[in-house]
Amino acid sequence: MSGPTPTPTPTPLPPPPAARPARYDFLNSKPPPNYVAGLGRGATGFTTRSDIGPARAAPDLPDRSASAAAAPAVGRGRGKPPGEDDGDDDGGDEEKGYDENQKFDEFEGNDAGLFSNADYDDDDREADAVWESIDQRMDSRRKDRREARLKQEIEKYRASNPKITEQFADLKRKLADLSAQEWESIPEIGDYSLRNKKKRFESFVPVPDTLLEKARQEQEHVTALDPKSRAAGGTETPWAQTPVTDLTAVGEGRGTVLSLKLDRLSDSVSGLTVVDPKGYLTDLKSMKITSDAEISDIKKARLLLKSVTQTNPKHPPGWIAAARLEEIAGKLQAARQLIERGCEECPKNEDVWLEACRLASPDEAKAVIARGVMSIPNSVKLWLQAAKLETSDLNKSRVLRKGLEHIPDSVRLWKAVVELANEEDARLLLHRAVECCPLHVELWLALARLETYDQARKVLNKARERLPKEPAIWITAAKLEEANGNTQSVSKVIERGIRSLQREGMDIDREAWLKEAEAAERAGSVLTCQAIVKNTIGIGVDDEDRKRTWVADAEECKKRGSIETARAIYAHALTVFLSKKSIWLKAAQLEKSHGTRESLDALLKKAVNYNPRAEVLWLMAAKEKWLAGDVPAARAILQEAYAAIPNSEEIWLAAFKLEFENNEPERARMLLAKARERGGTERVWMKSAIVERELGNVREERRLLEEGLKLFPSFFKLWLMLGQMEDRLGHAAKAKEVYENGLKHCPSCIPLWLSLASLEEKISGLSKSRAVLTMARKKNPATPELWLAAIRAELRHANKKEADALLAKALQECPTSGILWAAAIEMAPRPQRKGKSSDAIKRCDHDPHVIATVSKLFWVDRKVDKARTWLNRAVTLAPDIGDFWALYYKFELQHGNVDTQKDVLKRCVAAEPKHGEKWQAISKAVENSHQSVEALLKKAVVALDADETLNPAGA
Repeated sequence: MSGPTPTPTPTPLPPPPAARPARYDFLNSKPPPNYVAGLGRGATGFTTRSDIGPARAAPDLPDRSASAAAAPAVGRGRGKPPGEDDGDDDGGDEEKGYDENQKFDEFEGNDAGLFSNADYDDDDREADAVWESIDQRMDSRRKDRREARLKQEIEKYRASNPKITEQFADLKRKLADLSAQEWESIPEIGDYSLRNKKKRFESFVPVPDTLLEKARQEQEHVTALDPKSRAAGGTETPWAQTPVTDLTAVGEGRGTVLSLKLDRLSDSVSGLTVVDPKGYLTDLKSMKITSDAEISDIKKARLLLKSVTQTNPKHPPGWIAAARLEEIAGKLQAARQLIERGCEECPKNEDVWLEACRLASPDEAKAVIARGVMSIPNSVKLWLQAAKLETSDLNKSRVLRKGLEHIPDSVRLWKAVVELANEEDARLLLHRAVECCPLHVELWLALARLETYDQARKVLNKARERLPKEPAIWITAAKLEEANGNTQSVSKVIERGIRSLQREGMDIDREAWLKEAEAAERAGSVLTCQAIVKNTIGIGVDDEDRKRTWVADAEECKKRGSIETARAIYAHALTVFLSKKSIWLKAAQLEKSHGTRESLDALLKKAVNYNPRAEVLWLMAAKEKWLAGDVPAARAILQEAYAAIPNSEEIWLAAFKLEFENNEPERARMLLAKARERGGTERVWMKSAIVERELGNVREERRLLEEGLKLFPSFFKLWLMLGQMEDRLGHAAKAKEVYENGLKHCPSCIPLWLSLASLEEKISGLSKSRAVLTMARKKNPATPELWLAAIRAELRHANKKEADALLAKALQECPTSGILWAAAIEMAPRPQRKGKSSDAIKRCDHDPHVIATVSKLFWVDRKVDKARTWLNRAVTLAPDIGDFWALYYKFELQHGNVDTQKDVLKRCVAAEPKHGEKWQAISKAVENSHQSVEALLKKAVVALDADETLNPAGA
C-alpha cells in the first residue's frame, strides 16, 4: 500500500519590479539631517513662515508622489487605511509619532491628536453630532446677550469715532435756511498752493518817451511830403525830417485845454458853475471804455459775420447782426451801410427793414420805411412802424388806412386806426372792420359798445351767428340788457347762452365763468354776475361735494374782494341747502362785514324762518337789533325764539342779559326765576346771584348761592362767589370755611386755591399762605398759576432769594409756561433781562405774555417802533386778554397820536376782551357792572399806572 503522493512545493514567484520613481519624487521626500538649502553655493540659511507653520489651513494640493495615489475613504480619520502595511516605512514616523506631510489642522496645529490613527466609526459620528447639538444649544442661549453686547460696542465705537458726514450733519441741515444772498456771499475757495512758494520780485519801469514817440510814428499815415523832402526832389529823406516831440510841452498843452474847458463851463460874471449835473452824468454813462479784450472780440466777430454775409448774402440775421456789431463798436455809419446792403440783398424781409429804420437818422427813417412798405406791402409791422414815425394823428391815421388798403384783414391795423378816430368815425371803421375780420370777437364787442341799444342787439346777434362758440358775446348781451334796465332778461340771456354753448359742444369751465362773474362785478354789472353764478356754479360738482365746494368758492371770492360774487354764491347755496345752519351763519357774517344793517336783518329773518331750531341764528338776530338800539325788537325776537325753542337755556340767558344790560333788573329777576322753576342749570343760579349782588340783596344772594350749591356742588364758581361775598362782608372765617368746603368738592380748581391762599395771607400771614400753595402744587402739579402766586407772595414780603429759588423750580417743572418766563424777565436785574427774554422766546415763541413783557423792555429803552410792533403782536395773538389792550392803549397815550389811540380803542371794543388778571378784577366789580369796554379800558390803564407806582420798573 502506497502512501499519499506528496504535494510539490510551489516555486515562489519573483518579486515584481520596483516602480520607477517619479521624476520629482525628491520634492516630497525627507531631506537629509542638517540639510540647509543653498548652503553649498554659499547661501545663508533662514527661517520662513512655512518652517513655523501656516496661520490657516492650506488648500489641498495634488500629491505628485505615486504613493499618495490611494486617498483615504470619505468619513474616516486621518489614520492609515486598513490593510496597509506599516512595515514599509523606515520607522522614522513611528519614532516621532506623527506624519510630517499631513494636512495642517486648525485646532491641533501641526501636532497629531491622541487618536489620530483610530478608526472613525458610527459611535464617533454620533458623539460628534451630540456635541455639535450641545454647542448649538449653548450658542443659541448666549446669542441675544452676545448680539446686544456687540451692538453696544458698535454704538460706542461709532459715538467715539463718528464719520465725517455725521460730524457735519447738523451744519448741513442749517444750510436749508440760507437765503440766496447768503449763498452768494460765501467766498470762493482760491488756490492757496502758491502761498508758500517764493514770490518773484517784479519791478515796473516807466516807458521812455522815445519808445512812445516811435510807436506813435509807426501808427501814422503820411500823405504829403515834407518841405525838406520836396526841396531834395522827393528822392531822399533828410536826417532831420522826423521831429522829436517834446512831451513836456504836450502835457502843458493838455492842461491849457482843460483849463479852457473849465472856464467855458463857469459863469464869467459870478464865478458860479453852470454845469448841468444830470446832463453831465448822462454824458459819463454814455462814455464807453473799450478794453483790448473787447476790441479783439469785436475784430473776431466782424470777421465771422463778414464771412456769413459773403457766403450767404440772402440770410437776413447775418446782416442784422453785422450792423448791430458795428453799432456796438461805435461805427454807426458802417452799421448803416451794412444794413443798407442787407436791404438790397433781402428786400422781402421785414426785420431787415425795421433794423434799417432804427439805425437811420430821423430825417432818413421815413424814406427807408417807405422803401420797405413798397417792397413788402403786406407787412403789418412795417405799416405800424411807418405810423409811429408820423407826429400828428391825422398823418398816422392816413398811413394806417393806406396799410389797410393792402392788408384789409389785419386786426392790429384796424385796432390802431380805431384808437385814433373819434366816436363817429370809429363806428364806421368798426362796421368795415367786422366785415373784413368777422371772426374777431373784440371788434364785434367794440362796435356793440359804440352802437345804440337796438343796433347793439343786432350787432351781437350777427356776432353770435358768426362766432357761435364765443361766450363773451352772451356775457356782453347780458350786460347790455342790465344797462338798459331789462333785469328780467339778464338771467334768461345767460341761461340761453350756456345752453347754446353746450349744443355747440363747448365745455363749460366753472372756474373760468366765476372769473367772468368777478369781472362783471368789477364792471358794475351785479345782475350779470349773479346770473352767471346761478347758472354755472353747479356745473361739474358732485352732489356730495356741493356744500364744501361752494363755501370754499365764496370764501376765495371774499378774500379777493369780490363781495357780490360771494353773496351770489351764498344765495344760490341757500336755495339748495335751506336747513344748513353753517351756510346761514357764513352768509350773515358776510352781510355783517360788507353789507347793510337792513340786508343783514332780512337775511337773519329768512334764516330763522327756515331754521327755527337754530339758537345761534335767533341770538344773532336779537343781538343785531340790540346793537342797533332797537331793544323792543330784540325782545320780540327772543320771545319768538323762546316760542320756537321753549327749553333753551341760551335764549333764557340772552333775554336776561338784554334786560340786565339795559337797566331792567326786575325783568331780569323774573326771567331767571322762571328759568329756575323750569329746571335751570348752574349758570342760571349764578346769574341769579349776580343780579341780587348788584341790587344789594345780600340775604337773597346767600340763599341762592347755598341752594345752588346743594343742587350743583361741583360748580366751582358758586363756591367762589359765596366765599367772595363773605370776604366782602368781613366774615373771614366763614369765607375760609367756604373755600375749604369748595376744595373738597373741586380739588383741581385753581381759582379756589388762589383765593384761599390770598385769604390766609391776609389773616395768618405768609407761612400759612405758603403751606396752602404747597398743598395746592402737590395736588395739582405742573400748574404755572400756583407757582406764580407763590413767587409773588414771597416778593410781597421781600423774600427775593426764596422767590428766585421758587422761580427756578417752577421753570424746571413748567419749562414752556409764558407767565413764568414773563415773571423771570421782570425779576431779573436790568443787565440780564435781554438774555432772559432771548431764552423765553426760544422756549415759548408765540406766548402773548412773553411778547408783552419783551415789548415793555423796548418801551423802557425808548425803542418806540419795536415796542409798538410787539404790543400789536401780543393783542393779535390774545385779543381776549384785556390787560394787553390796556398796556397797548397806555403806550399809545404816551408815544402815539390821536389816530393810533382811536385805532387801539376801536380794536379793543371790537374784540370785547373778557379775561386778564387786572381786567377781570375791574370788569367784575359791582360798581363797573354796566360799564362799556371803553370805560373799562381806561380804568385798566389807571390800574396799570398805580401798579407801576408801587412796583417801579427796574426795581
